[in-house]
Amino acid sequence: MSEEVRIVPLKGVRGMIADAMVKSLATAAQLTHHGNADATALMAEKARLAEAGTKASVEDLLMLAVVRALKKNPDGNGRVEGKEVHLSEAIDLSVAIALPGNLLVAPAIFGAGDMNVAELRAARQDLATRARANKLSVTEMTGGTFTVSNLGLTRVEHFTPIINAPQICILGIGKLTDRAVRSPDGGIDLRPHVGLSLTFDHRAIDGAPAGELLTSICEEIEGMSA
Repeated sequence: MSEEVRIVPLKGVRGMIADAMVKSLATAAQLTHHGNADATALMAEKARLAEAGTKASVEDLLMLAVVRALKKNPDGNGRVEGKEVHLSEAIDLSVAIALPGNLLVAPAIFGAGDMNVAELRAARQDLATRARANKLSVTEMTGGTFTVSNLGLTRVEHFTPIINAPQICILGIGKLTDRAVRSPDGGIDLRPHVGLSLTFDHRAIDGAPAGELLTSICEEIEGMSA
């Protein structure tokens, strides 16, 4: 070949990520459910909070929806440890964060189940700041019970996220798209919808309850009020 090939060794942090992804796929029975949620209420709540002086991104409100849904569907919140499923009463929400150099971390917001949207936002921003400074603790990197991975700023609508092992589930968040829906008067409205992809470990939770969890997340989004 006339052009040079850039070789990127799979070592260091990149190598650790690669090993973790392969191990996750090799040890967990992974399946992904896909769905869409009408984000009209979520966007209205985002605007209402802004008018009240509270900043909240779409991701912040989606994290709140996830936390609320997990409280109603606790079988998706936990970890598979060996031959045991450990379900957690506390919701320690891991958040995937992309870093320069094609790197990825997913530290946990401990006690996310007890936080409001402003607290979730502050915790997420703190993790992102410390991740860029390489100041995350081992406990934060390994202690979560459920992960969210947001690709909403790209053109990806649905994807198949790999479980953050040994957790039971990970939710992939896609971009907002306008979809035509039937209005109450029989006409057609365009409403924003968000694509959601729930990958779960079939060893710990079956397809029907995983579908109920994804449905519950959608319902929390569609009835959003922070």
